[in-house]
Amino acid sequence: MSFRFRGPNASSGMGVADHSKNTFLELKRKKIHRYVIFKIDENKKEVVVEKTGGPAESYDDFAAALPEDDCRYAVYDFDFVTSENCRKSKIFFIAWSPAISRIRAKMLYATSKDRIKRELDGIHYEIQATDPTEMDLEVLRDRAR
Repeated sequence: MSFRFRGPNASSGMGVADHSKNTFLELKRKKIHRYVIFKIDENKKEVVVEKTGGPAESYDDFAAALPEDDCRYAVYDFDFVTSENCRKSKIFFIAWSPAISRIRAKMLYATSKDRIKRELDGIHYEIQATDPTEMDLEVLRDRAR
């Protein structure tokens, strides 16, 4: 007996909307966003932009914008100064999967993660977080050095 699945299969994950790719490029090249939060639109079967944060928004603003009980993908443009006093910027990809989110959501986001990361060219670091302490600002600082 064989089963046929509709839509994207588990190995390929969801598609990535052109708007999502373009918004990421705006963050990367034009620096008009500090962060972008993406969600999976199950009806459209693709990853779409849920929210963007302007250049003046803080890391705390970004962390507060993530839902407490549902999964998301996010990119954050982290600016810092090196020990040689040089200004640098690194783009972090954050796979947000809170422990209290639905099992189905965790599976859907896990199977689609590689696809979105491939589409968003220019990510420097990846963080997988199940609670806020795993993506604290200090974690980003430690990774960026």
